[in-house]
Amino acid sequence: MAQLDLPEALPTTLAPPPDVVVPTPVAVRRGRSARLVGWAALAGFGVIFAMVRTHRSDAIDLAVTLKVQREGRQPVLRALMQAVSWPGFPPQSHFIPAGIAAGLLAARLPLEALFAVGAWGTSLVASGIKAIMRRPRPIGTVDLRVVTAPLGGSSFPSGHTITYVGVYGYLVYLAHTLLRPAGWRRAIVAALVGLIALVGPSRVHQGHHWFTDVTASYLLGIAYLIGLTGLYRRVKAARAGMRP
Repeated sequence: MAQLDLPEALPTTLAPPPDVVVPTPVAVRRGRSARLVGWAALAGFGVIFAMVRTHRSDAIDLAVTLKVQREGRQPVLRALMQAVSWPGFPPQSHFIPAGIAAGLLAARLPLEALFAVGAWGTSLVASGIKAIMRRPRPIGTVDLRVVTAPLGGSSFPSGHTITYVGVYGYLVYLAHTLLRPAGWRRAIVAALVGLIALVGPSRVHQGHHWFTDVTASYLLGIAYLIGLTGLYRRVKAARAGMRP
């Protein structure tokens, strides 16, 4: 009786498609990042936190908001700012990150899916700091425009901004480190980086946050993202039996 060759008869169901994802050593090598940047970003967040806490940023916040709103009166720009902010409002702000994790799991990338949930943790970080700071949101006046939106709680930090840095910044990292086709990789990275870069100005433009709210969120989000991807890289390298 012929003996069945099991390794060839049973395909590996947990490995990602080889024509889409690069080998683990390549992914780990691409993902090396400087810890110094993360610590510098965290220190910058601390400085802004102290300024806001002592009301030393009020004048610059108002000046920047008025300038951004004055320069962004064109209908096309207003529509762009609304479109950029839309993914950060509920219920889509809940469905999109969950869908990203589910999509990675369906793509046979369970470790990446797990860390996608961790990237979503930036929203919890924002909620915790909001509870401590309790900074009032901008109030609409003759000069200051505030777009109606389902908002509440503290203005500091910007939940939109820090969550975008965590969730979409993590996707930037995955695209840069994992994707094999260079064309697709560059297009995806450019689109996601553009979304992250615009969300902060959009929050100021719509009058939902002050300049220091979004700046602090960018810095804290970057520090969080660097820490998360560093941990991801170590776990991935350990699974492959190599140094991170």
